[in-house]
Amino acid sequence: MPQSGRFITLEGGEGAGKSTQAALLAQALNAAGVPVLRTREPGGAPGAEALRQLLLEGPVAWDPLAECLLHFAARAEHVAKTIRPALEAGTWVVCDRFFDSTLVYQGWGQGADRAVIAQLVDMLGLRPDLTLVLDVPVEVSMARLAGRGTAADRYERLGAPFFARIREGFLAVAAAEPGRCAVVNAADAMDAVAAQVTDAVRVRLGRP
Repeated sequence: MPQSGRFITLEGGEGAGKSTQAALLAQALNAAGVPVLRTREPGGAPGAEALRQLLLEGPVAWDPLAECLLHFAARAEHVAKTIRPALEAGTWVVCDRFFDSTLVYQGWGQGADRAVIAQLVDMLGLRPDLTLVLDVPVEVSMARLAGRGTAADRYERLGAPFFARIREGFLAVAAAEPGRCAVVNAADAMDAVAAQVTDAVRVRLGRP
């Protein structure tokens, strides 16, 4: 029976560089001989990808509780169909966002009941081994989004006050769970951020 894989999530606000750093971390793990699966949320399984379109691109202004439940419906599919099978096969999973994003975006950002979200987290039955919180000031987030040259999704359009609440929420999550979370200064250059990420994985999990 192969040893269970490790589960790493990358969290942070808009423009923090999560997707880039997830890809670089997956490359570093592969180079170290670690089998790795890179995935994302919302999404990562066929049903979850269908819900992603509703959440990010759809025309509905969701009630915060409804939005939470949709995220967790997508997450339950992702865990059952993608994440848990990979971990049980001994593969390390690197995921761009997980339940902390729902807690922060819908709880801190949109006022949904955080206690209800915590209950949904418990029902999920899976917690990351390590969560890397990529922290950037709001002005950096805004500048990076402006420089992308692509259409903004519905979260990216919510603006600076929302981004400030998001940053506060992620830092609060990291402070509340220091054993699971490591804060990374994501305002640095890409290579410097990648070095912080791999250092945190080495210290906390012994690889790469």
